[in-house]
Order: sequence, then C-alpha cells, then structure tokens
Amino acid sequence: MTGTTNTADCIVVGGGLIGMLSARALAQEGLSVILLEQDRLCRESSWAGGGIISPLVPWAYPDAITELVRWSQSRYPQLADELLADTGIDPEWTQSGLLLLDCPVDEAVSGWHEKYPCRLDALDTEQVRQTEPGIADGTGPAVLLPEVAQIRNPRLGRALAAALPLAGVRVCEGTRVTGLQVEANAVQGVQAGQGSYRAPRVGIAGGAWSGRILATAVPGVPVEPVLGQMIMFRAAPGLLRHIIVHDGYYLIPRRDGLVLAGSTLEHTGFNKHVTPVARALLEERALNIVPGLADCPIAGHWSGLRPGVAGEIPLIGAVANVDGLYLNTGHYRNGVGMAPASVRLL
Repeated sequence: MTGTTNTADCIVVGGGLIGMLSARALAQEGLSVILLEQDRLCRESSWAGGGIISPLVPWAYPDAITELVRWSQSRYPQLADELLADTGIDPEWTQSGLLLLDCPVDEAVSGWHEKYPCRLDALDTEQVRQTEPGIADGTGPAVLLPEVAQIRNPRLGRALAAALPLAGVRVCEGTRVTGLQVEANAVQGVQAGQGSYRAPRVGIAGGAWSGRILATAVPGVPVEPVLGQMIMFRAAPGLLRHIIVHDGYYLIPRRDGLVLAGSTLEHTGFNKHVTPVARALLEERALNIVPGLADCPIAGHWSGLRPGVAGEIPLIGAVANVDGLYLNTGHYRNGVGMAPASVRLL
C-alpha cells in the first residue's frame, strides 16, 4: 500500500517473540509491515521465560502442541544462524538435552514415543549420576531426550529487534493500541495513543494482553495472564550439563554457567511482581535437584506474565466475522518452543 507512513500492508500488534517473528516473516514475503509494541520489544514473557524448545513433559501435552514444537525444533538452528549472520548477535541455540527425573518409561511415555519417534534414553539411578554428576543422591529412573535444545531468549529477542529494520519492518515501541478500526466487518487498522495506523491485515500477537487489545471489536477472547517467577544462580560452566525437570520445576544451564530455576504458576491478574516466598521455594527446589547450587549466589529474580488459554493450545488463525484480522496468541508456557511453527502456520 502507499500513502502516509502510518499505512502498510500489515500491522502486527505485540513486540514479543511471536510478534517479531511474524513481522519478519511477512516482510520477507515482500509485504510492508508496521510492528506496534506498547512498551519495549521482547520485555514480557518472551524475555522472562527459560527458552526451552520443548514442553517440560512432552507426552503430557495435546498433539497440536507437539506438532508445533517439533516443527520449531527443526527450524531453530537455521534461525539462530541467520540472526547471527545478519546482526552479529548469537542467540546461543544449544542442544543441552532434556533430563526428566523420577520418570519411568510408562505407557504414556511409550505411546508418545511411538507416535513421535526421537532419541529417548531410559536411565537407571546409576546412569543418572553418570549423566549428570551434580544430581542429588537417590534420584530414581529418568528419561533423557538428548536432542532437545534451548535458546537464550533475551539474546534471541535482541537479535530479532536488530533484524527487523534490516528486513524493512517499521517498529514503533511505546505505542499502545487502544482499539481496532473495523468497517463493514473488515479490519481497516488500529487506533493507538499516537494516532491511527492503517492496514487491511492486522495480526494480534499481544500475549497476555491480547484479549484487552481485541476487546472493542472481538470481546471475550479467552486469554488470561498467568504469572511465573524465576531465579538465576551464578555457577561455574559445567556444573550442570542438561536441562533438568523434576516435579514441575526445572533448571536450565547457560553456556556461561548461569543456571535458571523456574517457575511458579500464579493467577494474579496483570499484577506482575516478585515475592520472597517464591524465591525461597524456587531456591529450595533447585537445591533439592542439584545440591551444589547452594555454593552459588542467586544473581537474579524476576517474573513475567504468560498468555494462558484453556487446554493450552494457542489461538492461531483468522478471526471469524472480521476479514483481515488474525490471532497468534495464547502460547502459555511454550511460546519459545512453538514460535517458528506458529508464525509459519499463520
């Protein structure tokens, strides 16, 4: 489209990982794109999460999530290489493997593995200690998925933020969308505090805020914020070799030795905060898994708001009864793991 600088072929609302990848993909298809972010790029759940490119317990999730994650897993190495080449920022894609403790190979595991073949190793107690020497004594059988990788999500966000202008995307930070412009059941653009932005296609990737963004035109979109708190230990590189999951909590080793420990699940509305109670809980859980972390200082404590939806399957696709309006939201705890596939699907 031609006209004012506030006019484009597409508008993407939301500057998290999903929104940035969406804007980049659309621009690469030759479309003019404006990306609107109410605060700063990649500062909400995309920044606050752990960057595991897998559900914590893969066989506990619906097939739709598995399909999105598996496609994304195959795409991430190339994406990381492209961003490094384009921007000089390494997102640190790392094949750490996923080690699930006290997890026997039962019917659920076997059934999932038969349907979605991948390398899966069943470990006894001694093999667990050999695989991860820092693990607490007495840890029972475990399942290792050695092909699972992680990506350092804050670095991924920085790389994407640098890549967007290179792709021709116009980025507007600090631009809060207050409503959608809809005429004759077709989207015409959005209204923001700074004025109106016009486009015949609008994609909503506002994470936990997506329901609020859509409220004036499409009320009742079932996305709600779910708070998650995390802490980070400053350890020596090599203390931990794998991503470790135990009883709903996890540890993620970064290349430089930092170890992330998460996370809580709290329904507190849009009240983003951290608490001493959560910090103590996460520290206790982490030390129960890897006692050696007791000698490592806690270097960070933060929180983020995940976009929760019933059934945990994200909302991806066209909005009924409003031509040109699309959703890509509701990824809950697996936004990083599903992002490339979600964007491709939309």
